[in-house]
Amino acid sequence: MTRVVLLGASPGSPEQNVPPGHLALTSLPGSPTVLDRLYGQVTSMDPEPLAIVRPGEAGDHRRFPAQVVESPDLASDLRALADAAEEATDNLFLMPTGAVVHDELIYQITKAKRAALALIVKEPREEDENGERVQPDIPIEEAEPEIGDRFLEGLPVRVRAGRSRVVSVGSAYHAVTRPNAVLLGPLHLHQRHAATLAEAARELADMAHLFGPEDDIVQLLVLGLVRRGVSVGIRGRRDLFYSRVGTQAEADAAVAAMSEFDEDRARLNNAVKGADGFFTTYFVSTYSRFIARWAARRGLTPNQVTLISIALGVLSAVAFATGTRAGWVAGGLLIYFAFVFDCVDGQLARYARKFGVLGAWLDATFDRAKEYVVFAGLAIGSVVAGQGDVWTLALVALSVQSVRHLLDFSFGAANRRKPPNPLPTLALSVADDRPLRDALEKRRVSRSTGVRGLLKLWTKAGRFRAVHWARKMIVFPIGERFAAIAITAALFEPRVTFLTLVIWGCVAATYTLTGRLMRSLA
Repeated sequence: MTRVVLLGASPGSPEQNVPPGHLALTSLPGSPTVLDRLYGQVTSMDPEPLAIVRPGEAGDHRRFPAQVVESPDLASDLRALADAAEEATDNLFLMPTGAVVHDELIYQITKAKRAALALIVKEPREEDENGERVQPDIPIEEAEPEIGDRFLEGLPVRVRAGRSRVVSVGSAYHAVTRPNAVLLGPLHLHQRHAATLAEAARELADMAHLFGPEDDIVQLLVLGLVRRGVSVGIRGRRDLFYSRVGTQAEADAAVAAMSEFDEDRARLNNAVKGADGFFTTYFVSTYSRFIARWAARRGLTPNQVTLISIALGVLSAVAFATGTRAGWVAGGLLIYFAFVFDCVDGQLARYARKFGVLGAWLDATFDRAKEYVVFAGLAIGSVVAGQGDVWTLALVALSVQSVRHLLDFSFGAANRRKPPNPLPTLALSVADDRPLRDALEKRRVSRSTGVRGLLKLWTKAGRFRAVHWARKMIVFPIGERFAAIAITAALFEPRVTFLTLVIWGCVAATYTLTGRLMRSLA
């Protein structure tokens, strides 16, 4: 459950904007309005969203099952939002009422792992002949002409965004050093930060006389969160559409621009995990996502696909146990497709948005079971083929893999209990953001020495594609393990397969254990 708050006030002169309840999505008679579409999108998250709107717009919102708060000005908006944040028992999702947005973009923002996430547009990166970053002279709306977002026209660029989070935010009163982005509007916030949001909103309400008509309420809220040390992550629009409209011409242009985006393809691409290994990325996910969509359209569930994967894994073990070259080749093919369907079940769950505790348990448990059953099949096949007893090697391979899983789960559990590193704070009464920037720089320098410095250098090395994929492969993820089993069993014999698993598994265990010890020390 997510608490949705719709914000009716937009930056700019109110006389230039038409209430979204009066803006039609198309010119056809009886066409739904921008507000109709937005309520249809958010009521699945919150059956009775809160709408903080100007008195003239209240009637449009009372047509829907919403809690409507009439607010005459920015200060009242902020105080009403503070009240809502203090009462919130769920995560908060803030959205301007004039938004035209894809359903998938809302889903991705609200399901992100970041405790706070804002949608932004960054200026393009430009470099001079010395490779130094320079500020472009073109306005931000011209930097992304394919989006056609006229909402950005005339708005100052008042956000400084880093690689993964908002660094500083400005207003008519607050300066921001080297701004490079515009905050678009949607903001998702974990419930644990709701009290911080409420405090910031009340303080900003007392300062409302210092702000200008171009200051957006969400931008001010992000300003308050950042100044209080909350890490606000950033997300661009990527292959999805978002725009804010204030006139019928803008609404028409937004709907036309949105139709040029393939939302289903974006949803399908989002169903693939971005952190997969090399083999999975290039030899499975290039087509498995389409199997997942095919399965979704025919009503198959992720659990049913998991059972297919399990059956293929068992058949693979049976084929390996025959002790023949044809059986080993067939086993290699079967274990490959068992892994393909293992990927499909997760992609299907994310694409169809069908998640369950049973499915997650089945997937995690039987991934291991398939692997160990295949070990047994290979060991039996070696004996049947008269190539000697490899049970000892099989047990060593199983032990190495079991220890690696134990280390993975224990480190993950310990990492979740780790308190977050606090970010520097700065009072909202301070107009200049340089003290905050200086504190961030000192924090960066302090984290760039010793063990932390080595970890940071290794992280930066991952920007090189070859290093990135080498790091992915060295940890010997399940895709690489199944590929190693399939290839070595088909081309050689079980002894070679187990030696590969043991040697590569030990290298992977050493690498991951070293990294986790360094992270623990840091």
